[in-house]
Amino acid sequence: MPLDPAQQILRDTFGYATFRGAQQRIVEHVVAGGDALVLMPTGGGKSLCYQIPALLRDGVGIVVSPLIALMQDQVDALKQLGVSAAFLNSSLDAQAAREVMRQMRTGALKLLYVAPERLMTEGFLELLEQLNEDSGIGLFAIDEAHCVSQWGHDFRPEYRALTVLHERFPNVPRIALTATADAPTRAEIIERLQLEQAQQFVSSFDRPNIRYRVALKDNARKQLQTFLETEHPDDAGIVYCLSRKKVEETAAWLKEQGWDALPYHAGLDAAVRSKNQKKFLREEGVIMVATVAFGMGIDKPNVRFVAHLDLPKSMEGYYQETGRAGRDGLPANAWMAYGLGDVVSMRQMLLSGDSPEERKRVELQKLDALLGFCESTECRHQTILRYFGEEHPGDCDQCDNCLTPVDTWNATEAARMALSCVYRTGQRFGVAHLIDVLLGKATPKIEQFNHQQLSTFGIGKELAQQQWSSVYRQLVAAGF
Repeated sequence: MPLDPAQQILRDTFGYATFRGAQQRIVEHVVAGGDALVLMPTGGGKSLCYQIPALLRDGVGIVVSPLIALMQDQVDALKQLGVSAAFLNSSLDAQAAREVMRQMRTGALKLLYVAPERLMTEGFLELLEQLNEDSGIGLFAIDEAHCVSQWGHDFRPEYRALTVLHERFPNVPRIALTATADAPTRAEIIERLQLEQAQQFVSSFDRPNIRYRVALKDNARKQLQTFLETEHPDDAGIVYCLSRKKVEETAAWLKEQGWDALPYHAGLDAAVRSKNQKKFLREEGVIMVATVAFGMGIDKPNVRFVAHLDLPKSMEGYYQETGRAGRDGLPANAWMAYGLGDVVSMRQMLLSGDSPEERKRVELQKLDALLGFCESTECRHQTILRYFGEEHPGDCDQCDNCLTPVDTWNATEAARMALSCVYRTGQRFGVAHLIDVLLGKATPKIEQFNHQQLSTFGIGKELAQQQWSSVYRQLVAAGF
């Protein structure tokens, strides 16, 4: 029986025998001209969902991506497979950009990767309109679609303007893709990109081959060294740090200890970044010490571990960063050392930023959800999936809490007090104020709102402030 055209391209061009998960349904839907919203975890094969339809439909497929550093890698990989692809972004000089436009006009390209700020220029939109009349536009793929959402962890204002695609090219199918989107982010993607009529394809976010572990910080370097020596003596992996300075210091320290470690952050010279990235991708046993600038779109299947020496900013960030381990489906480790100092410094960083107040509040809520995950005594796989609105039975045998359950104490009464305090104060105050009420502190804020009159004022004096913090973080993790 002959293969259908999509499977033929999958096999002959990309070298895969079969589609995975929802890939085939997505491809068929977009080839037929339908709009789609695709939520698929890191390593799930998102790019094939628009690359194959672009090759099967008439005209050029336009891929909108915020990841300038990765466009070249993606285009190089496609060219090696014999696909006529190009990219347009600020890294090209005028002559090279003109050449890409010429190829586009003559119908020589099947895939064009473009940065959103380039796409939104009036000149480029007019070129697309002309192209649409001549050889046609096959599709618009909007990669990293969570960038449109102000609730998302990676908001890019220029993504907001992408509604213009639907307005000016109503007959061209659009496929929006992301690896991380909780329910509010998903709703905003649909609203902002006018994808109300799009079919949604939501894959499971579970990564069963990743073993999640969270350790309380106690000399993090020594803990990292023990982790590497005992579990990953010859493996490729990524170590994430919050600051550029810490990245460079940690990479230098690992080198002194005999590891093949390289630094990566946005402040390094572009040539150094590119050299380090290539070495990591092509050689074995290299450890990349990086800020979150490293990783979006990195496709190295055999990363055996991701270690965090600092807390990420959100559950989405944590999920995306740890998701770079074990893309080949083989066992991998996600290990994190965290301490309350991290929490304080991350809070200060968020609060001192110049984001609007509304945005800061959202970022703090996301940080609290991650803290809840760190503090949780439940199955880690279950807690992550619950955050993304998915069920998991627990007992994964692939996380610290399931493998070595922690000592717990019965906090039923404490949880009741904590929730009662939330309710009595009108459900609009932060945890610090709620704890002050429980501990019976006479702060100006308590007097301002007359909270010393509440029945919950001072009922929690038997527990220390840190214990109450932990109770509230546990409640956040448990979904209250």
